[in-house]
Amino acid sequence: MNPSTARRSSEAKPVAPREPVYEFVTQGQDAGQRIDLFLASHPQSPGWSRATVQRLIKNGLVHLNGQQVKTRTALRPGDRVVARVPAPHPILPLPEAIPLDIAYEDSHLVVLNKPPGLVVHPAAGHSSGTLVNALLHHCRDLAGIGGALRPGIVHRLDKDTSGLMVAAKTDASHQGLQKAMKARKIKRTYLAIARGTFSKTEGRIEGPIGRNPRHRKKMAVTPSGRPAATLYRVIEQFQGYSLVELRLETGRTHQIRVHLAHVGRPIVGDTRYASPKKTDPPIGRQALHACRLSFFHPITGRNLSLEAPLPEDMQKILEFLRKGKAT
Repeated sequence: MNPSTARRSSEAKPVAPREPVYEFVTQGQDAGQRIDLFLASHPQSPGWSRATVQRLIKNGLVHLNGQQVKTRTALRPGDRVVARVPAPHPILPLPEAIPLDIAYEDSHLVVLNKPPGLVVHPAAGHSSGTLVNALLHHCRDLAGIGGALRPGIVHRLDKDTSGLMVAAKTDASHQGLQKAMKARKIKRTYLAIARGTFSKTEGRIEGPIGRNPRHRKKMAVTPSGRPAATLYRVIEQFQGYSLVELRLETGRTHQIRVHLAHVGRPIVGDTRYASPKKTDPPIGRQALHACRLSFFHPITGRNLSLEAPLPEDMQKILEFLRKGKAT
């Protein structure tokens, strides 16, 4: 870009489709502001986080009046700031043509209905065949998260939990969704088939969740854990079993599974948090499904409320239970 084309309106101008360069000209109100804060908060920036700006500065990709700068450099009126953004680099997981059930998608994010058995992230023992591998193949318009060509996973579902998940395609949407999650503005609703019945049709299960001191691969309600609360509503009850709707007030690891087991109502098929019982309906995983997801779109502000029907294996359990005598 020719420097003479820079406008004195602090407007950012991408000039290269693959490695865009953004130019800003500071105004009087910008005087004294740190350059990293200026770029992160500027309304015309492409949604950079402060950490992203600091990484660009550290890598010599931000110039002030033609010179490299430090993150604490203070600005003066009329300064010309130029930031170059390298193209996202590939990460180790490779794209794989794994079928996905897409509930909603645009250029900023994608919401999908994850099947049971699908691991979210590559890890030891699951280097391929994961949701991330599938999204890398499906999302051909990824802009990159944190400089890497990858989807931004905002929240996870366990391997054997089915249902709705949202993933970001851009840094800006990723940051917005993370903020909404932290502020508990992303509403997640689950359906579970639990062992046992409930005396109250609605209630709140509360108990801090942390690592089980005796089994480090398990979570437990423990005094040293982090605060956690789950709201429940009984949908249907049978002989010794219940269909329960649950909403998360917090998002701790295995929260619903731990809380239901803690009150003596473990999820059918959840062998990690309850011993198998011969009378349990047969299912090869915990009978837990993320059925609804509601949030405001981090870019457009649109209210999204999505639903995913109960998967076939849980439907079969309900049919089995309904043949018995309902309570």
